[in-house]
Amino acid sequence: MNKDKLHIITADAISLLQQLIAIPSLSKKEDKTAVCLENFLTAKGVAFHRLQNNVWAGNKKFDASKPTVLLNSHHDTVPANAAYTRDPHLATIEDGKLYGLGSTDAGASLVSLLAAFLYFDEAEDLPYNIVWAASAEEEISGKDGIEKLFVEENFKKLFLHADSFAIVGEPTQLELAIAEKGLLVLDCTAHGRAGHAARDEGENALYKAMDAIDWFRKYRFENISPVLGPVKMTVTSIQTPNKAHNVIPPACSFVADIRINELYTHEQILDTIKQHVNIEVMPRSTRMRSSSIDVNHPVIKAGISLGKKTYGSPTTSDKALIPLPSLKCGPGFSGQSHSANEFVAVSDIEEGVAFYISLLETTFSNG
Repeated sequence: MNKDKLHIITADAISLLQQLIAIPSLSKKEDKTAVCLENFLTAKGVAFHRLQNNVWAGNKKFDASKPTVLLNSHHDTVPANAAYTRDPHLATIEDGKLYGLGSTDAGASLVSLLAAFLYFDEAEDLPYNIVWAASAEEEISGKDGIEKLFVEENFKKLFLHADSFAIVGEPTQLELAIAEKGLLVLDCTAHGRAGHAARDEGENALYKAMDAIDWFRKYRFENISPVLGPVKMTVTSIQTPNKAHNVIPPACSFVADIRINELYTHEQILDTIKQHVNIEVMPRSTRMRSSSIDVNHPVIKAGISLGKKTYGSPTTSDKALIPLPSLKCGPGFSGQSHSANEFVAVSDIEEGVAFYISLLETTFSNG
């Protein structure tokens, strides 16, 4: 590894992350951070492409006969946590910590992957092509993010080789997330009949909803994954249309967040729920499927040889929407994601850049 080059690209990555943090980039409003990334690539002499708020680039010596590794992370953020006591867009470094919204999730991964891309950009005779992509709308699983890129023919054709794969940057403390649970979000509604609370009339939809919620809380799906564990169901919000205290609610709606292992399909989970609860159940989407990569894949074997451990992730990411074998791996601690006064250690970025380069070099030499 070229230490001088590594030092330069790492310093540039940290500076770029500070610029990105300073720019609000909520999901669907990432246009200004997209421009920031374009300006950075232009300054580095890298030809790039943009589709809506997605920005991507391929290495200079791209060879269509070779497989391609996709280095992907996202540049959108969630809204700032209400408990922030700092300016979420003031990207300051204090005591070795870079503060700011999106610093860990997933800015550190995004710029570290970009640094790794730049490290190899002009390399001759690589066994793989390298494409770096900054995707939009990851935080809302939007259809105009990475999914939009893989619909675009000029992007999709870069990955036609059967041995192509992806590294998805999310905070995993650089451990190897070889699988992640799928996500099924349900909008549930219990229907009743309005009446006066003081009289014995009406049918209380809230009570019907409570019965259903109790089932969600207690039910356990039988099949437990050795990598991802059990299916997990959590009710996360509830409401009725009532404004007055003395009206029996005619309807009560709640939201269920369900994390699905690879042993069930979304349809199987949905069928089971509908058999057990006497309410209306509507899935928001069935796109976010459980995903996994073979532990014998070259990139996983490379990571293990570098001392990293494999695990199953309970959270979802763009990995679920990428039609390639995909590893989720990145610098930073996941517990910092969406937290107040979010930060990432500068040393985590430094380690992330070096690890991504070593991971690719080891994969290239063994693959």
